[in-house]
Formats: sequence, C-alpha cells, structure tokens
Amino acid sequence: MNAWERLEGSPFPLGATWLPEQSSLNFALYSRHATTVHLLLYSHDDLVHPVIEVALDYLTNKSGPIWHCRVPWEQSDRLSYYAYRVDGPAPQAGYDFHAFDFEKILLDPLARGVFFPEAFSREAACRPGSNAGQAPLGIVPIYTCPFDWEEDRGPRHGSDLVIYELHVRGFTMHPSSGVLAAHRGTFQGVIDRIPYLIDLGVTAVELMPIFQFDPGEGSYWGYMPLSFFAPHHAYATDPAHCNQHDEFRRMVKALHMANIEVILDVVYNHTCEGDHLGPTYSWKGIDSSTAYMMTGNLKSPYANYSGTGNTLHTANRAIRRMIVDSLRFWGKHMHIDGFRFDLASVFTRNSNGSINLHDPPIISEIGTNADLSDNRLIAEPWDAGGEFQLGQKFPGQRWMQWNAHYRDTLQQFVRGDAGMVADLMTRLYGSSDLFPDDLPNALQPSLSINYVTSHDGSTLYDLVTYNEKRNWANGEDNRDGSHEYRWNSGWEGDDNVPPEVVHLRKRQVRNFVTLLMLSNGTPMFRMGDEFLQTQGGNNNPYNQDNETSWLNWDRLNEHADIHRFVRQMVAFRKSHPSISRSRFWREDVRWYGTGHTVDMSHHSRQLAYCLHGKSQDDADIYVMINASPDPVEFGIQEGSVRDWCLAIDTSFDSKDEAEVGTAIASSTYTVNGRSVVVLVN
Repeated sequence: MNAWERLEGSPFPLGATWLPEQSSLNFALYSRHATTVHLLLYSHDDLVHPVIEVALDYLTNKSGPIWHCRVPWEQSDRLSYYAYRVDGPAPQAGYDFHAFDFEKILLDPLARGVFFPEAFSREAACRPGSNAGQAPLGIVPIYTCPFDWEEDRGPRHGSDLVIYELHVRGFTMHPSSGVLAAHRGTFQGVIDRIPYLIDLGVTAVELMPIFQFDPGEGSYWGYMPLSFFAPHHAYATDPAHCNQHDEFRRMVKALHMANIEVILDVVYNHTCEGDHLGPTYSWKGIDSSTAYMMTGNLKSPYANYSGTGNTLHTANRAIRRMIVDSLRFWGKHMHIDGFRFDLASVFTRNSNGSINLHDPPIISEIGTNADLSDNRLIAEPWDAGGEFQLGQKFPGQRWMQWNAHYRDTLQQFVRGDAGMVADLMTRLYGSSDLFPDDLPNALQPSLSINYVTSHDGSTLYDLVTYNEKRNWANGEDNRDGSHEYRWNSGWEGDDNVPPEVVHLRKRQVRNFVTLLMLSNGTPMFRMGDEFLQTQGGNNNPYNQDNETSWLNWDRLNEHADIHRFVRQMVAFRKSHPSISRSRFWREDVRWYGTGHTVDMSHHSRQLAYCLHGKSQDDADIYVMINASPDPVEFGIQEGSVRDWCLAIDTSFDSKDEAEVGTAIASSTYTVNGRSVVVLVN
C-alpha cells in the first residue's frame, strides 16, 4: 500500500472497514454536494463528545464524490462508535434540493451495525441543530465478525416451493409461543420454532423487513428502513455488533439445515427520513438530492411514490450501487436465498418520476449481477404513485411477482360474487394472461406468487369474519387499510358467534387454502392463517406492536382442525407434481361445469376440471368447486365408477374425515354449498 493511502485513506470500499494488515480503520462516505465533512469517533463512555473529530480536507481526503480517511489503531483503541457532520449548499429550488445541517450527527448509510443511545430521539432529529447524544451511531468494526458456516448451502426448491410470510418479532413475541422469554421476538425465537415449520411443510420463509429500521417512528412491520446493511438491533438477544450478525446467521443456517429457503422482504424504495418535515438521520443530511427523488418545488421538495414521504433515487448511479452492494452483502455474507422487493415499480421511475419500462438500470443491474444470479428475485410490482406493472409489463424477466389479481379473484369467487368463473379458471391455470409463455415473452407460471392474504391486509380468518375493517387503534380514524373482498359469513365480528357461522367460516378458510394449493404457480400464505390468527378486524396493523399483531399460539390448539387441514393440503400439493410445473397445464387439463361444459354465465358459481398427471408421472386429479350457498350435483365427466377416490371435501368437519380415501360409487357427486371437492384417480 502506498504511503498516501496509509495517511489519507481509500475511497473504496464505502463505509467503515477494519484493515488488519494496516492496523487501521478506513472510512469512506459518498457525498457529491458536500463542502465540509467531519468524521466523529466516540468512546462507549461518552456519546456526546467525540474522542476524535477528523476534518476531512478535499485536497487529501476526497476522490471525486467520495470523502475518505484512515485512522490508525493506536488512535482507535478506545473507540466504539462513529458518525459524521456534513455541510454544503443551502436549500434551493430545483432538483438539487439540499438539506445540510452541520450540527446534525449523521449515521453512515453503509454502517454494518447501528447503536442507539438511551437518549435516542426521533424528535431531536426532526428539529434543526444538534442532536448529539440522541442520534443513532455506526458501530466501529474494530474486528470482523467471523462465523463458521460449515458446509452451509441454501436449498433451491422447485415445484415444492411453498412460501410462509413471517414477521420475526410477531412470530414468537406472544407468551403462548412456548419459547424462552429471552428469545421471544428474536432471530433465536425463530430457531426455536423451526420444528413447527418443518411439520407444517413450508419450504421457504419470507421474512418481513429485518433491516435496521427507525425504532422511534412507531412502525411494527419494519417498512421504515434506516440502514440497508445492518440487522434490526431489537431482533437480537444481545444488540452488540457481532451478536446482531451472528444471531441472524445462526437463524439462516438453522433454516437451511431444515431445508427451508430464507427470503428477505427488502425496502429499497424509501427510507425512514420522510419528507422535509421528517428526521435527518443519514442520507438527508449527507447528500439529499443524490439519495432522493425531488419535485423541484422548494415547499414540497421530496417526490413521494412510496406513500411515506420520500422515494429513493434509484435512477442515480450511486444509489444503484448502494442497493446492489447491499444485496450482495446479504447474499454473500449472510447466505440469503432471495429477496422480495417492496413497491418495486419505483425501480422503473426516472429522476423526474416518468416511467422507463424498456431497460430500467437498477433492475438490469440486479438481474445481471453475477453474485445475485442464484438469488430469487420477487417484485411487488406496483408503487404508491399508481404505477401497476403486474406480469409481462414488469421489466425484470426472471423476477417472480406478487399476483394481486390472483388475490382479488380468489377473494371474490369464494365470497360468492357473480361472473367470476372465467377469472378463476385463468388464476388456477397459472395466470397465463399475465405471464404468457408465448414466443415474445417466454414466461412461466411459477413466476406468479399466488396468495389470498398477506401482512398487507386481513388475516384469512378476519377476511371471513368482518365486513368492515376495524383500524381505529392505528390512529387514522379508520381511513387506512387496503380494499378487500371481505364477507363475514352472516355474522359481523367474533363475539357470540352462532355455531353454524363458525362452521361456515372454517369451511370458507378451507376453500381458500384448497384453491391456493391447487393453483399452478407459487403459493404463499401468511403466518397464523393455518390456525385462524385474528387481528380483530384490523387490516393494517403496521404500528400495532402488541397482541393485535403477535401470533397467538393458543389458537393452534383451539383450531387444530384447520391447522391439520392446512398441513395436509401443503403435503397434497407437494405430492402431486402435476399441479405446479414449469409450464402451463395445456392439454393436460379438461374444464367442466356441473355437466360437460363450463357455465360462464354471470350467475354461474360452479366449476370443475380434470388435471391429468401422466406427463408428470402423477395421478389424475378431479376438482369440483361450488361457490353458491346451496348443494349442487356434479356429473363426474371422466373415468368410470370407482376409479376415483375422495381426497378432499371442504364441507367435512373433523367427524367426517374418515370418509376421505373412500371410493366414489356413483358417476355424480353432490358438492355442498360453498365447498370444494377433490378426487384422485
């Protein structure tokens, strides 16, 4: 290494890096518009007054837009945390809006660990002037955090992929979770409940955001990220730097040993800093117009395509590099198998907000990066600005996508809405209208993430229990929350429910689960739906870090019949490769109604089909679906008497399950109202 590098530091890598061969720390910060940058280094004992403050000289400590310096070990042996102070031009109208405040203590956006002092204050970050002693700080990486991965390699599931959406804190925070009190709501708590996931049969977990988010913002879900490189401190039993990483990595390793993929829900469309009234923690004070899209309006400078006050400027080369570096970090160093991108349509927006569907740079960079080639990429293909790019319209060719059309169709059909038979056929088939495998597109049904419910909406039980959302506790006068096709099964709420309504609700849940597991594509369901988790009608509990959101494991015993049914349906799907395949069913499926032809009239609520399994070395499957309230007799249009055995009848209660497996003695079968029947040959 050259002498000047030893003295002045290196612009790469960005962030704070321990260099053992040099016995020093290198610091590098991107800020194109800064005129003054100071590095602050703190001891554990004094979080207000830095032990060392280094004023970076642009002649010696700046390379292009990157400010950098090197601190020898002998100067850093008392150091625990670091931050910056940055100054630059005053706010001005136009797309280069600045929000510099030289008194503000600023977190390195590439910090690998974040420390929150006891006096941490979001309010102080929202006010002009100093927030010393109240600001989040980066943890100085005096040493690396080695971890013995042994021979860990993540599994790669195909047709057996079943995704389980899981919130790390909510999964085990409730006292009924059965894990040690010290493990509740942590990565270790997830480890403790892996046997449950194995028994359920899921093959991937999609973790709601685990990036460090703002603990002062009031968000429970975690969709207000502060750092894209650090695990959320509160999800570790010990918040020390290496322990945060180690506990996360132990969880990933344990899930891999259980043959379960780990997918992260990542938020690269905005940060927790909000608009011009929000806090200044990091990017806003370091280089606002590099980090965020601007409107050109001084009074309302931040573009808001995320619905949270700001939008990351993914058309900017520096931000694209940061995102790719973050993904590479989680993939390479934390062994993550895939990523679900929140509001991914933001990635198609140019600097002025216009849409680029031809070749958006960030999507190309993610999709072609060699280090990410084995990672699943899943898009939520819309944003809060009204852009909706589901299916072939989304420009990422190998990206899986949350299929909102599937969700809406299933909710409407099972509710009993008229005119839904044709749509249901399309969704069961794999949504070929959205993911065509024609010559120009060559897409696959597995790209469709099929779901009925997710975190963003009602639980499955609440979907059949409440006609009206009950979001009053969120503090937004019940105006928040998504539109859904709910039906309360004839009784609003969960108090004094007549037994017949309870039975109907369970039947509707079984209908949803059955159709989800019978659909071509990739199924996903949210944690707790398998035993009727309820949020009391709240369909947007983003700020409810309490029993509204925490998984109540007592319901596992209360609704063991539903849990058993879900587990059996997951197993049924995995045992029949003809259901989920790389291509559409095509000539292997024959569609029927109650008779030989499908009734697609407006009033029809019945559909049947036979899925032939010979091409997949599988049995034939005959499905009869009745969404009307009354029993309907279906003619079995294929096979002969006694060729078929009963596999599923969603109208059955536990007492009726003995009938499963019996041969069908007639060429007809009466499907009870609001029921699905599955026969196997």
